[in-house]
Amino acid sequence: MGALLDHFRATGALYGGNAAFIEDLYERFLRDPEAVPPMWRERFAEWGRAQAGEIAHGPVREAFLRSMQQPVPSPPGPGAVRPALAAGAAAKQAAVLRLINAYRYRGHQVAELDPLHLREKPHVPDLDPSYHNLGAADLDRTFHTGSLCAPDRMTLREILALVKETYCGVVGSEYMHITSTQPKRWIQKRIEGYRSRPELATDDRRWLLTLLTAAEAFERYLHTRYVGQKRFSLEGAEALIPLIDELIQRAGSQGQKEIVIGMAHRGRLNLLTNILGKPPRDLFDEFEDRVEKTWHELAGDVKYHMGFATDIDTPGGFVHVVVGFNPSHLEIIGPVVEGSVRARQRRRLDRIGQQVLPVLIHGDAAVAGQGVVSETLQLSQTRGFSTGGTLHVVVNNQIGFTTSHPLDTRSTFYCTDVAKMVQAPVFHVNGDDPEAVIFVTRLALDYRNRFNKDVFIDLVCYRRLGHNEADEPAVTQPMMYQKIRARPTARDLYARRLIDEGLLTHAENERLLEDYVASLEQGVVASRAVLCQLDNPYKVDWRGCRGPGWEDPISTAVTVEQLRDLAARMLRVPEGFALHPRVAKIWAEREKMASGEQLLNWGFAENLAYATLLDAGIPVRLSGQDSGRGTFFHRHAVIHDQDTGASYTPLQHLGAAQGSFVAIDSILSEEAVLAFEYGYATAEPNTLTLWEAQFGDFANGAQVVIDQFITSAGTKWDLCCGLVMLLPHGLEGQGAEHSSARLERFLQLSAERNIRVCVPTTPAQIFHLLRRQMLGRERKPLIVMTPKSLLRHRLAVSTLDELATGDFQFVIDEVDPLGPEQVTRVILCSGKVYYDLIEARRARGLTDVAVIRVEQLYPFPRQAFTAAIGRYPAATQAIWCQEEAQNQGAWDQIKHRLHALTPEGLPVYYVGRPVSAAPAVGHRVVHVEQQERLIDEALSGRINPNMNRRIPL
Repeated sequence: MGALLDHFRATGALYGGNAAFIEDLYERFLRDPEAVPPMWRERFAEWGRAQAGEIAHGPVREAFLRSMQQPVPSPPGPGAVRPALAAGAAAKQAAVLRLINAYRYRGHQVAELDPLHLREKPHVPDLDPSYHNLGAADLDRTFHTGSLCAPDRMTLREILALVKETYCGVVGSEYMHITSTQPKRWIQKRIEGYRSRPELATDDRRWLLTLLTAAEAFERYLHTRYVGQKRFSLEGAEALIPLIDELIQRAGSQGQKEIVIGMAHRGRLNLLTNILGKPPRDLFDEFEDRVEKTWHELAGDVKYHMGFATDIDTPGGFVHVVVGFNPSHLEIIGPVVEGSVRARQRRRLDRIGQQVLPVLIHGDAAVAGQGVVSETLQLSQTRGFSTGGTLHVVVNNQIGFTTSHPLDTRSTFYCTDVAKMVQAPVFHVNGDDPEAVIFVTRLALDYRNRFNKDVFIDLVCYRRLGHNEADEPAVTQPMMYQKIRARPTARDLYARRLIDEGLLTHAENERLLEDYVASLEQGVVASRAVLCQLDNPYKVDWRGCRGPGWEDPISTAVTVEQLRDLAARMLRVPEGFALHPRVAKIWAEREKMASGEQLLNWGFAENLAYATLLDAGIPVRLSGQDSGRGTFFHRHAVIHDQDTGASYTPLQHLGAAQGSFVAIDSILSEEAVLAFEYGYATAEPNTLTLWEAQFGDFANGAQVVIDQFITSAGTKWDLCCGLVMLLPHGLEGQGAEHSSARLERFLQLSAERNIRVCVPTTPAQIFHLLRRQMLGRERKPLIVMTPKSLLRHRLAVSTLDELATGDFQFVIDEVDPLGPEQVTRVILCSGKVYYDLIEARRARGLTDVAVIRVEQLYPFPRQAFTAAIGRYPAATQAIWCQEEAQNQGAWDQIKHRLHALTPEGLPVYYVGRPVSAAPAVGHRVVHVEQQERLIDEALSGRINPNMNRRIPL
């Protein structure tokens, strides 16, 4: 580059062979003017930028034309430079280069992508030579090809044939939106060098027909045997089966050891059987509702939601392939897969994603319509969530759901336009040309593994049947289905092609079909010959975490000496590290807490819990929108040098043998990030995985993840997960959107010991709770209502001894020295309201009112609760007091348990806010008035009859 710049500086000459070089410089200038030498920065600034509707490099090419009309002196020194073109020839040469680039940018718009030819192709004037002042007389003239992957000089006729075959055939490539030159040049070399066609040996082509046969015959067999049953057929998109087969084989040959696939229901049964080798007899049992005895204990799910895992032989060895369980919320599986992949990569120390590959299979309407797709793409290149690039396959039925018109499914030209937000290339391919499908599969996988970035394959096909097998699509799509019913299948088309080329006989073609159907009749695997379940050291192993035992006695205590030692290590900062003054004050306070001079607050106890686990070799992963510091300025797991901006994470520097610790400030997403962490937690049993909402209310944005995975995956699919959700909760006059973590929703979703819901009220409680999550024998999702104001409340403190002894307490009895025989009223509560109650009781000098905290609301601690309330035989009134509205909080979900477990003759009444459609009021003065009233009613025993009409039962 230096020699050329010197030459340009001396001569100012531009000629055809240097067009690509100058365009590269211009691209750099557009991204960052400071990235090019001053001479070129000034020149490009004079030329200006492209206007709307112009080709991106229009200004540089116009200047290029002007310059080429001047004579070109020879450069100084030895060697010679090609003589200058005449003005007319220069103009023609520049026009040819513009034409080549037009095909790169827009050739995909007129490519032969749609097997059905449903819509008229748009007119793209840039692709017409006449648009660039090139005519018939120029077709046989020779031109420089610039950066085209071709001989240096070709006739215009040859150039047109090359770019049309490459960019306007059955493959349409979108990649010119990528700002980096290197991946663009790499793609150009691959597609222009091969003209978007694969080189397949005869045996490979026959195997391709075998896979198409399996894909088609499988669906037809099920359609005949199980008439009218839903299976969400793949018919019309059979090329997906050879695509995934090629993907697995090539990935294995390139060193991939695991592939995790996320897909919705369409084609799932076909893929499970024909690729992963799920025994057909097992599938038939599902169709016929023959359930194994062990599955009687589970709710189960429909067959097209079920996952599967196996090991497939490839040229590079066995590859473990997993298809994730997925509900009908189609795209929600994407971030779950990404989280699972990240955990598997961490386990293999696969830092750039060369051993574990995520593959997401989308539908055309879903990839365009569901926001979690873009949220997941936004995660793809962030530090805490990257998986080294995902290979996306869009099964583009061109219809979305049956009744939709394409104009109603999206606003973008392509369903895959969402890919451009992360500059992912998109390779559109005609699904009825299986060889082209193989070409783009190889291209996409190689791109992903070369650049560790996302890449999309848009498999343009159709749906031969309706949305499901009982549907009649012609009712709303008559013209489309006239074409579909008249069209031979992809298998028939490819078989005819091989027969015409003499590679297959009619008899062999018929035998392929007969052999496959016979294998199905016998219930045997019809996929690749070598399939097995291997035991390997990297597999996900939940043994030891399934047994009951959450309520079993367990020691989560840590000696005072250990705590002080860990605190000292945790409070060390690098020499010269400039703490923010407020953080320095917190550090000084924590030193006093460690020495016993000051009681522990929540933030320090939480960090100590992490430190003790890390010291035992247990990794910790914490993510959320402000998890490093903590939304409420309490955690400070990550600190920042005020002079340099450098960050430091003390919990990563406890000792050489410690577990890994990461605190990730995530993107502003709940749905994708929580789903990612759920996926991570399912694949990493031995890591404490936590997700923290900025405010507990914000979990609303991830309700699909909570409903379909966290609370139900265990009973639907027998999946284990130890994810912890930290949800700041408490009514403090901050309005409806910053008060409630919707405790009632989690309790409503609680059944069959599926999750644990806890509301700890002291630093010691959160310390023991987090440790119990990893040290116990039963690992279930843990939902924690965490505090806000209590983080600094003068009463919400603990001693070091409370961390050094005991365990998490499911119920905390009265802490003041009241005589049990004097207590006539027992107040039951959970969470922040406890501190309001005891402060008011102490201020009033009441000695006949005891306050009991229920710290675990599900599974309800029957034994601990019964023991606590049984200590007050003189009590004549029990009150459940909560600050949430009556139709929210815990009351409606636990009142039946309270009535059942209180002693006979002891009625239980409700005291709290009345029913409300909103979680909290928006005016602080109203909030304070309501809070004071409910505290007064609880302590005085004045019961509002309107809130207790049905009590006692």
